Amino acid sequence: MDNEWELAAEAASWIQKQTEAKVTVGAVLGSGLGRFAEELSDEVSFSFADIPGFLPSTVAGHAGRLIIGYYDGVPMCVMQGRYHYYEGHAMKEMTFPIRVMWMLGCRHLIVTNACGGMNGAFSPGHFMLITDHINQMGDHPLRGANDERFGPRFPDLSSAYDSQWQDWAREAAREKDIPLHEGVYAAISGPSYLTHAELKMLAMLGGDAVGMSTVPEVIVARHMGMRVLGLSCVTDMALGDAEEALTHEEVIAVAAEAEGNFVNLLKGILQRGKESK
Repeated sequence: MDNEWELAAEAASWIQKQTEAKVTVGAVLGSGLGRFAEELSDEVSFSFADIPGFLPSTVAGHAGRLIIGYYDGVPMCVMQGRYHYYEGHAMKEMTFPIRVMWMLGCRHLIVTNACGGMNGAFSPGHFMLITDHINQMGDHPLRGANDERFGPRFPDLSSAYDSQWQDWAREAAREKDIPLHEGVYAAISGPSYLTHAELKMLAMLGGDAVGMSTVPEVIVARHMGMRVLGLSCVTDMALGDAEEALTHEEVIAVAAEAEGNFVNLLKGILQRGKESK
């Protein structure tokens, strides 16, 4: 994807011809967490496969739709599903929608995912506010030629997750009595779940949760100066001592059970963001 700027501009132009909304906030809804998109009003929905430069979604629990609409008057661009490295996509392909969101006007990005909890204080169905991450995917979305129109060659990720959005998340969780832990998200390439030894290694490195997404999107968003909030839904405990095999269907089921709390949490966060303007 050598002409990434031109392709993103083409995709953004195609979308803008279908809607008058001037989006400011983007969101990526992870496995089993897509119901928030139903909260949008005056929405226009597009299949990934129909948008220039986008690829079809292939993973269960990911609807593969881009939705433009309003939540409580806030114009949003919402990905109902995402791409993953394990699907065989190049990093630039899987993060391309984030470039398009930025082209459309999004300067804030909320990324969500289903994850395995490596912190013994967590429980399935709880949420984790991502305060930092560890990239163990073996690749990087900014590898290759840099387009200065997007951002600098060497972007700083020392504060990848925005402190103001984190404060709003904490306040919303307290108000709604929703368990919200905090911690470091460790990203792996997948698609296999980790061995006991690998899980213990990531925990020793400082990981509190593990998953197969999110970090490349955050890197690209920060490259363009977007302010990022990260939220994980803990769907299983990945402590390195499990005796039973984990399945993707189980992950989706737990995320679906937690979806009501997730929607309420996200609504509370967005309300605080709106009130601050």
